[in-house]
Amino acid sequence: MLLFYGVVIPEEREMGHWSRRFIQWIEGIRMERASGDIALRAHLEELSHLRQLIASLNRAILRLARTEQYRPLVRLLKTVPGISTLTAMILLTELGEITRFPSLDEMCCYVGLIPDTEQSGEKEYVGSMTQRRHSQLRWLLIEASWVAIRKDPALLMAFQEYCKRMRKTKAIVKIARKLLNRIRYVLKNQAEYVPCIIQ
Repeated sequence: MLLFYGVVIPEEREMGHWSRRFIQWIEGIRMERASGDIALRAHLEELSHLRQLIASLNRAILRLARTEQYRPLVRLLKTVPGISTLTAMILLTELGEITRFPSLDEMCCYVGLIPDTEQSGEKEYVGSMTQRRHSQLRWLLIEASWVAIRKDPALLMAFQEYCKRMRKTKAIVKIARKLLNRIRYVLKNQAEYVPCIIQ
């Protein structure tokens, strides 16, 4: 909308995220036409409403995480690098009962951390990541993996090894699978995650 009305975002404001300072800058913009001004104000009101709603939902999820039902599992999951309280709650509510996944492969299949395969007779084609997935969980695990490689030396070492033979975006998917394996272990055994010691 800003581009349509010829408003150029100054270089120092191009951060890629909408901070309070950036929103205040946008609020100070006045359009040439009244219709543009009305539309901009409507978008800003909608943004404000959505930010308040997200903050309210996050607070509700954090309160739920402190209940007797979730507190022990959230505490265990937070021992896994890259897993926050919010991430733990999403994992617990979206994965459901861990026993419904007899193997890591089945859990990875549910999340979508497996390659797409096609078979024809004796030939098998292995492609990129499958489109059959739980998109929120896959995205969440990949984002958590970026944090995990900064906190867990074993995951960082594995990531660096993968990067020698593939792009970083593919390597992080392999790390997400390893992270999911750690999550599965913690939930299945009701035990804290113990990071590997690299010598």
